[in-house]
Amino acid sequence: MPMWLFLLIIMGALLVLGFVIDMIAKKRKLNIDPEEGVKNVSDSTQVYTETSLDQARHRHDGNNFQ
Repeated sequence: MPMWLFLLIIMGALLVLGFVIDMIAKKRKLNIDPEEGVKNVSDSTQVYTETSLDQARHRHDGNNFQ
Protein backbone atom coordinates (compact mmCIF):
# COMPACT_ATOMS: atom_id res chain seq x y z
CA MET A 1 0.00 0.00 0.00
CA PRO A 2 1.46 3.39 -0.94
CA MET A 3 2.29 5.77 1.88
CA TRP A 4 0.00 8.53 0.53
CA LEU A 5 -2.97 6.14 0.59
CA PHE A 6 -2.20 5.14 4.17
CA LEU A 7 -2.01 8.79 5.25
CA LEU A 8 -5.22 9.58 3.38
CA ILE A 9 -7.03 6.76 5.19
CA ILE A 10 -5.73 7.99 8.58
CA MET A 11 -6.77 11.59 7.87
CA GLY A 12 -10.21 10.46 6.69
CA ALA A 13 -10.67 8.33 9.79
CA LEU A 14 -9.79 11.30 12.03
CA LEU A 15 -12.27 13.52 10.19
CA VAL A 16 -15.03 10.91 10.53
CA LEU A 17 -14.22 10.46 14.22
CA GLY A 18 -14.43 14.22 14.80
CA PHE A 19 -17.74 14.37 12.93
CA VAL A 20 -19.19 11.54 15.03
CA ILE A 21 -18.05 13.14 18.30
CA ASP A 22 -19.51 16.47 17.20
CA MET A 23 -22.85 14.87 16.36
CA ILE A 24 -22.97 13.13 19.75
CA ALA A 25 -22.21 16.43 21.51
CA LYS A 26 -24.96 18.19 19.55
CA LYS A 27 -27.45 15.40 20.25
CA ARG A 28 -26.75 15.60 23.99
CA LYS A 29 -26.78 19.40 23.78
CA LEU A 30 -23.37 19.74 25.42
CA ASN A 31 -22.19 23.33 25.63
CA ILE A 32 -18.42 23.52 25.55
CA ASP A 33 -17.37 26.94 26.78
CA PRO A 34 -13.62 27.62 27.09
CA GLU A 35 -14.25 30.40 29.59
CA GLU A 36 -16.00 27.95 31.89
CA GLY A 37 -12.98 25.65 31.81
CA VAL A 38 -10.70 28.48 32.92
CA LYS A 39 -12.78 28.98 36.06
CA ASN A 40 -12.13 25.42 37.23
CA VAL A 41 -8.31 25.51 37.31
CA SER A 42 -6.11 26.57 40.18
CA ASP A 43 -4.48 30.00 40.25
CA SER A 44 -1.02 28.53 39.77
CA THR A 45 -2.10 26.62 36.66
CA GLN A 46 -3.75 29.72 35.24
CA VAL A 47 -0.62 31.82 35.86
CA TYR A 48 1.63 29.12 34.34
CA THR A 49 -0.53 28.85 31.21
CA GLU A 50 -0.75 32.60 30.69
CA THR A 51 3.01 33.00 31.24
CA SER A 52 3.93 30.26 28.78
CA LEU A 53 1.55 31.67 26.15
CA ASP A 54 3.01 35.14 26.65
CA GLN A 55 6.56 33.79 26.28
CA ALA A 56 5.60 31.95 23.10
CA ARG A 57 4.08 35.13 21.66
CA HIS A 58 7.23 37.13 22.46
CA ARG A 59 9.46 34.42 20.96
CA HIS A 60 7.57 34.56 17.66
CA ASP A 61 7.09 38.33 17.43
CA GLY A 62 10.27 38.80 15.39
CA ASN A 63 9.57 35.98 12.94
CA ASN A 64 7.16 37.21 10.26
CA PHE A 65 8.01 34.40 7.80
CA GLN A 66 7.88 36.78 4.84
